[in-house]
Amino acid sequence: GVDVFRLNFSHGDHEAHLRLIKIIREAEKKVGKHIAILQDISGPKIRVGEIEKEMVLETGKRYILSDKASSKGDVIPFPHPEILKDIVLGTKIFFADGTMRAFATKCDEKKIEIEIEVGGVLTSKKGVNFPDLAFSIPALTKKDLADLQFGIENGVDIVAISFVRNKNDVLEAKAVSHAYGGGALIVPKIEKKDAIDNIDEILEVSDGVMVARGDLGVELGLSKVPVAQKMIIQKANEIGIPVITATQMLTSMVDSPYPTRAEVSDIANAVLDGTDAVMLSDETAVGKHPIKSVHVLVRTITETETIYPYYKYSPTRERVDAIAASAAKLSEAIKPKGIVIFTDTGSSAKKMSKFRSENIILASTSSHKVARQLSLMWGIVPTFIIEKSKNSDDLIYQYMTEGVKHNWLDPNETYVFIMGYPTGKAGTTNLIRMVDKACFQRMGFV
Repeated sequence: GVDVFRLNFSHGDHEAHLRLIKIIREAEKKVGKHIAILQDISGPKIRVGEIEKEMVLETGKRYILSDKASSKGDVIPFPHPEILKDIVLGTKIFFADGTMRAFATKCDEKKIEIEIEVGGVLTSKKGVNFPDLAFSIPALTKKDLADLQFGIENGVDIVAISFVRNKNDVLEAKAVSHAYGGGALIVPKIEKKDAIDNIDEILEVSDGVMVARGDLGVELGLSKVPVAQKMIIQKANEIGIPVITATQMLTSMVDSPYPTRAEVSDIANAVLDGTDAVMLSDETAVGKHPIKSVHVLVRTITETETIYPYYKYSPTRERVDAIAASAAKLSEAIKPKGIVIFTDTGSSAKKMSKFRSENIILASTSSHKVARQLSLMWGIVPTFIIEKSKNSDDLIYQYMTEGVKHNWLDPNETYVFIMGYPTGKAGTTNLIRMVDKACFQRMGFV
């Protein structure tokens, strides 16, 4: 049931990730399904330094944040001297996704004294959040640039950008991706308060969006995350870009073979809200039951879609949007077996997905990369890679031949075809054709 594999570049080296990319591509060939690879780059994640063994932070006790190495048991290594100068008295400081919490009691540019409000066990490289502060640090670090180049050169299909604050962070990532050869979708992760404040401008320049609920919960406070999630999904749906809902979808299944009722409801509600994809993290990265986790996810999605509010229309003046909306309304009226769409860049298929037709959307393109990227989007099943043709009848006949051969099309059923005329030219989607049993008969398929 997996459509996209995420590679987390906060962990592992290029050699390890290249090995995973090869495994995924081999599996893709074996199962005969287009699979996208999502590269999740680290971004300017603030972390504690190396801690020998572990460090127990006791509630009510005071410790020192310092970029200078120390053997003292009360010094927390913090290799970010550029940040220390921005911390002021009372600044909130959260460790390890907010499981441990503190505030600043004394400040200078070389070290910060903090008092622990909620204690716990701190280990090396755990994340640190400062929900009260906004830092002027680059969105892409030197490591990110090297990782991005590696990803593009090795054919990743989607790149998730961490800790995005505004549209300029997205545009910078797009420019860098283009410089390295481009082709990947750029998807910002919404996990900072700044990103929520600038959500409209971020979505306008993005190829998709991820609701990254881990750091977002630390930044906003947990009670505000569900409202933020619904808002982001709604806005992404309205402009027609794919949205991923991520973090702790089935976190109990890291250890347990069964999910909680609340987790299953969480998945279902994300689907009903309109998310294109739900993502597993620890459940499949380090969990004991990765395959069971995927099965639970797929079964929950499938069951929820039996009550999904299909056919979401919104006013539009764009021609391609109007064609897609018309095709959705036609399919709502005649109940075809599916909608077949020919797309060069994937744009017209994405437009079709926006209107949430109840029918499966069978997308055909001449690009393997576009086919893989379309696997992220709601309702779309990438099918055949078809060579470009200048003749629309030839293209339809070629698809019907391959579709019947591979059991994608049933010659006793009706399908709605969407394409551009002239064919093979991006942005020309302007033609809707209905192919029914009589058409299959005339063309010799029945």
